[in-house]
Amino acid sequence: MTGALPAAPSVRVWIAILLIGVATYGFRLSFIHLFGRIDEVPAAIKRPLRYVPPAVLAALVLPDLVTLGPSVAATLLDERLIAGAVAGVVAWRTENVFATIAVGMGVLWLFRFVAFA
Repeated sequence: MTGALPAAPSVRVWIAILLIGVATYGFRLSFIHLFGRIDEVPAAIKRPLRYVPPAVLAALVLPDLVTLGPSVAATLLDERLIAGAVAGVVAWRTENVFATIAVGMGVLWLFRFVAFA
């Protein structure tokens, strides 16, 4: 055999993790360095950045709200989905994060209290 022996799978995994970590650190550091050198964030970058917080929140919340039940009616009448819809209306009308969370949690707790009473 003239070729080198392949690295163990665990070594390959750790090398991949290390390289991904270095790349992530470099990417984040480049933005810190870039925004430290410029006075104003360009509008072309600022516009898409406005959508990052709602996208992250939706990615965290929606999978828990939309759970498939045994039927369409059970899915649409799920207490979490209804509370989330009410919270969505409150968020749209008031644009107040605290009011949105308070009303959404209040509706969810009310549904759960009534269900167990």
